[in-house]
Amino acid sequence: MILGMSLSTFVTAHVIISLIGIVAGIIVMFGLLGSNRMPGLTAIFLLFTILTSATGFLIPPLLTETLLPSHMIGILSLVLLAIACIALYGMELSGAWRWIYVVTAMISLYLNVFVLVFFVLMIIGAWRRFRPA
Repeated sequence: MILGMSLSTFVTAHVIISLIGIVAGIIVMFGLLGSNRMPGLTAIFLLFTILTSATGFLIPPLLTETLLPSHMIGILSLVLLAIACIALYGMELSGAWRWIYVVTAMISLYLNVFVLVFFVLMIIGAWRRFRPA
């Protein structure tokens, strides 16, 4: 049980949160390319990407048991997201904080998509082992 949910329910919620963050992040990325800030979607992207990284630490094996590459990516993503939030909400994108926000937010999006692709490829590999010959 994790936060009152079975492991499979929690993982499903984690994946849904991650997909919301990725979709919002991709829309925000195209908005940045067109100089359209989209404050509502940006907040959703940042919140759900932070939630994705935070909930990932609750999926076994826990960080206290063993340090996995997924944990390191989660730590890096949270640090980058903290910097992005400071740049956006604390420094209001003034001066160099504008490019710092763009770089940290987009690297966080990249890491989230990277983990998604990795796990999709892992699942496809597992399916192929069990297919009929």
